[in-house]
Amino acid sequence: MSRMFHVSSANNRASIRAHGLDWSRMSLASGIAGSCEPEADGIFVVPDYFTAEFFVRMNNTGGPVDVWAIDGVDEADLVETGTGFSYLPYLIDPARLTLLDQTPLTPAQVVRPGEGAAYRSSLSIALDDGTVLENDAAHELLARERVVREGGDQ
Repeated sequence: MSRMFHVSSANNRASIRAHGLDWSRMSLASGIAGSCEPEADGIFVVPDYFTAEFFVRMNNTGGPVDVWAIDGVDEADLVETGTGFSYLPYLIDPARLTLLDQTPLTPAQVVRPGEGAAYRSSLSIALDDGTVLENDAAHELLARERVVREGGDQ
């Protein structure tokens, strides 16, 4: 079993913490290569941190990115794409993930629905008290936070 790495938009951080890596939840941000939808039914991974840094530099998401370590990867499960990159054809549980590098998001960097979003499949927000808000409830929280930041009424 090996440790592999995955690079994702920092806008996906809350969803990844709550649900793990799941290509069907690709929501508010585009992929690292700029794709608007999953390029494969799986999670793209790289074998070392050096290669992960390549994807950090490639970053076509329009914002900051995170580097995640994935523990317990069986290299026999990797699917080769023919382009030199590989993916795992299954979901990665959050318990197997460690956030190694993250860039803090400023309010201006958070992608909001309808503001250049790649496509919307779902949104989850995990609060400090353990509450997880899904879809409409999560969007409502973001809208309320935006109004508060802009000095309006709740």
